[in-house]
Amino acid sequence: MRLFVLSLCVWAGLAQAADSLTIDVHRDPNCGCCKAWIAHLQDNGFTVNDHVERDMSAVKQRLGVPPRLASCHTGVIDGQFVEGHVPASDILKLRQRPDLLGAAVPGMPTGSPGMEYGDRRDAYQVIGVDKQGEDQLISEYPAN
Repeated sequence: MRLFVLSLCVWAGLAQAADSLTIDVHRDPNCGCCKAWIAHLQDNGFTVNDHVERDMSAVKQRLGVPPRLASCHTGVIDGQFVEGHVPASDILKLRQRPDLLGAAVPGMPTGSPGMEYGDRRDAYQVIGVDKQGEDQLISEYPAN
């Protein structure tokens, strides 16, 4: 019984920690997939501050997102950028990597969070960017 209670306390603590994560999301006012990605984050315990922007290129440049990794929306959590359709689980991995400036899912791959289309999923990678501007693989998702 003590083990069960301890496990329940640990689980409750993790859930509370996830609930306290806040991310700022910058997006174009006409983008539907951005809203779907925000819903994915909220469903996974994030609090989202939604910022509607007129010039996303300027936002990306200000936040240091490399153009080769660009997508449609850009998030910021704890000073790190989150570019495109990065899964919530990979944002948690990013937070454990202070050596990275941010993480990105370049383009808009089908099946990534916010880009769901039935059971279809294109292969994609979550790529981190270190302080020297080098890419670091965070996660890889196969096609199905």
